[in-house]
Amino acid sequence: MTLFSYHLLELPFFQAMKGICLTPISKQTKGLVHSEYMTAMTLGAPIFSTSRVLIGQVAVFMQWEEETGLNRYLENDHFGKVLSKGWHVRLSFTRQWGKYEGFKIPEYKNKVDSSNGPVVAVTIARMKPFAVPRFIHWGRPVEKLVRDHPGTTLALASVKFPNTVSTFSVWKSEKEMEDMVKGHSNVEKPKRHVDAMKERERKDFHFEFTTLRFKPLAEFGTWKGRSNFIPKS
Repeated sequence: MTLFSYHLLELPFFQAMKGICLTPISKQTKGLVHSEYMTAMTLGAPIFSTSRVLIGQVAVFMQWEEETGLNRYLENDHFGKVLSKGWHVRLSFTRQWGKYEGFKIPEYKNKVDSSNGPVVAVTIARMKPFAVPRFIHWGRPVEKLVRDHPGTTLALASVKFPNTVSTFSVWKSEKEMEDMVKGHSNVEKPKRHVDAMKERERKDFHFEFTTLRFKPLAEFGTWKGRSNFIPKS
């Protein structure tokens, strides 16, 4: 059964730059369906600041035909061994909105145990270059909403030049995430996400865009000295 995984890793500056220019993940990797190698970003950070794009912090989103492929990659591949020293979560697909080339979304959909169970959300898109200023205007308030939301245990963005952008967030419960999406959260300016989605429907920012929702299966390693980002359901 297909498996998704999301990896976070800190690398030396020049090794990270090499990965940006030449992705270290072979498309011929046995059992790998698709991968996106990206540079992590701080949600909500000023656009022109050193805290925005975090060279040296790598985010990798992958889909596997089955879990044995991921295990084999982490144990035997050169870059897989590097990835294994970071943090990652294994994910079972539950829902999708939109489309994005490369990933093969399964017809089978798992279910979260309950609306109070933890969920992981990944968005990934290819931007229209001339829509970037408008996207930043509407997107940064949403980034801050997700970053500061009491329902998230881990939230970040990532980018792959020239035009791929993504977000990753771990939520304590599906209900808290859906309340945020619908503008029902008990936070300041709760409708920031709703407003941004209305603007996207009016005039799309992207060539392609998808939001994927997952049930977290297991997490491994540490990120910035922390672990146990996935709440116990």
